[in-house]
Amino acid sequence: DGDSDYPMRWSLIKSGFSRAVKINEPRCKSRVSKRERGIWQRRYWEHQIRDESDYNHHVDYIHINPVKHGYVSRASLWDYSSIHRYIKMGVINADWACSSDDVDIRGFGER
Repeated sequence: DGDSDYPMRWSLIKSGFSRAVKINEPRCKSRVSKRERGIWQRRYWEHQIRDESDYNHHVDYIHINPVKHGYVSRASLWDYSSIHRYIKMGVINADWACSSDDVDIRGFGER
């Protein structure tokens, strides 16, 4: 509450961090000409979590991403995912989201 200027906050965080880190990552001509670092994703998307349902929807999106992008055939096969904690707690079944069609991910991330 009372912290509604996300873009400014993230701009300050990213610029401070970028200035503190030595430039050694490869950058394409486009990033160099725009004075961008290769450490940041270009499309910043802000969203304040509204309620538990919205939170769960975002967690689903994070868990389904490796399936959506073809890295694994089901979410639980992605070793680096927090889904394993959810499975261990009994919140999600291990066979959850065997395809990106199993979860409504519209309105999130890349199009």
